[in-house]
Amino acid sequence: MDDFNVLVLGSGAAALSAAVSAAGHGAGKVGIFEKAGVLGGTSSMSGGMIWIPRNHHMAEQGIHDSREIALEYLESLSHGRMRREMIETYVDQGPEMVKWFETNTEVIFGIVEDFPDYHPENPGGNRTGGRSLECPLFSFNELGEWADLISQSKQMSPYLLMNETTLGRGAATGIPRGLVKERASENLRGCGQSLIGRLVKSCLNFGIHIETDYEAEELIVNEGVVEGVRFNTASGVDEVKAEKVIIATGGFEWDADLVQNFIRGPLERPVSIETNTGDGLKMAMRAGAALGNMQEAWWVPVIDITDEDENLIPWMVNRERVNPRCIMVNSSGKRFANEASNYNAFGAAFHQLDAGSFSYVNIPAWMVLDQEYLVRYGLCKYRGEGPVPYWLTSAQSLGELADIIGCDGFELEETVHRWNAQVEDLNDTDFNRGKSINDTHWGDGTRTPAATLGPIDKPPFYAVQVRPGALGTKGGPLTDSNAQVLDLNGNVIHGLYAVGNVMASAMGMAYGGAGGTLGPCMVFGFLAGKHAL
Repeated sequence: MDDFNVLVLGSGAAALSAAVSAAGHGAGKVGIFEKAGVLGGTSSMSGGMIWIPRNHHMAEQGIHDSREIALEYLESLSHGRMRREMIETYVDQGPEMVKWFETNTEVIFGIVEDFPDYHPENPGGNRTGGRSLECPLFSFNELGEWADLISQSKQMSPYLLMNETTLGRGAATGIPRGLVKERASENLRGCGQSLIGRLVKSCLNFGIHIETDYEAEELIVNEGVVEGVRFNTASGVDEVKAEKVIIATGGFEWDADLVQNFIRGPLERPVSIETNTGDGLKMAMRAGAALGNMQEAWWVPVIDITDEDENLIPWMVNRERVNPRCIMVNSSGKRFANEASNYNAFGAAFHQLDAGSFSYVNIPAWMVLDQEYLVRYGLCKYRGEGPVPYWLTSAQSLGELADIIGCDGFELEETVHRWNAQVEDLNDTDFNRGKSINDTHWGDGTRTPAATLGPIDKPPFYAVQVRPGALGTKGGPLTDSNAQVLDLNGNVIHGLYAVGNVMASAMGMAYGGAGGTLGPCMVFGFLAGKHAL
């Protein structure tokens, strides 16, 4: 294979952004090499939003934001885990990234209506929306043979925009079936499908070389300078030379040993693409990279359901846990957190240790709901009609339910009684559910505390186990503000960049708002591609 000016490993939003940026800034020959047989990674399976403070769409709609306000917000979430240089770069360069892509590529964005930050009451938090952006629907007919080679979510329809999904704020009944059929007939796709589709089309426009089923094994390093990559392919080993290598291979959540050695608490259910096994991390480590943020992940609560063929689907529980008439309890039968808090922050609740028993007190956990919940909202793909699926436990009384799932029946009954009394007052004095704008953004759509507060009093009662999951890990090689990988002495490893979930996340342990994963992917992908000339 010919040599490349810029070689990109991976094909998610970070990888594609880096490749497009490199080509668009005049890098010469750019190549994308993907381990899987499909493109898009976890990004194309996601909601596809990016969180970008101070973006120009906010100014156009008269929404005030500033550098100082955005940094104040991120600092309020930092707990000392964010590198100032990186978050300043993110806030400064994010708006420029959006403008550049909208001017030079197929990628365009618009504000996701009324989507507040995840911690809107924090200093600098945005309460009215504007920082979260998404792409409009995109026709996959424009991708030709690549249209069928984009990874897809098992949870979401590809034909929806973010606010039409339970990961956004979709109505319980969804959008009209006829509209979905109309979009499907035109192959119009939203969310992560639109973002990745637009990025792939931009790659094709720039003539970027794309290979799938190319598994990167080792960096080619000569006297401390990265000069290419050694791949395993179906036809054997292939060494590809390149002036610059950008690692964008995703996290390490599917490698059990790496998870055990680095992650701060249990991670039972990754919801990312299964090829995220830490390949890029291992290659960077062998090249002498310093590491950062290795204990963190993009946490999310997950329940296990099955599809029509009884295949396991790890289902991200988002709007489902915010709706009225449900709570989460641990094995003691007690609530342990605000169920409506953002999914990343919720991960901390799973990792709470009891000092006496030295056990994770909130694992296992169950979501408890009643029949009225199912009638109104359904749960995943079940709407309370027909046989109860095996993954959902049912009982005529709370005591009987507790016996089945193995939690304290007396405490569960007391917990539900206390919850119902608090609901009557619309005041969750235990965990303040319903008091944040983020809480009331979800739920039943009323935008009041009642959007998420409702009694559990209509039998039968139901429970489903909730597990600690993750969208991906957040740790990896430390980089500078151009995404160049740093060695143990803080010096640049020449020729090597890292972007996306493979790098040490600029966000530390926090998740600022919807799109907080893909925003840094695109910003630092943009900067890496621009610099790697």
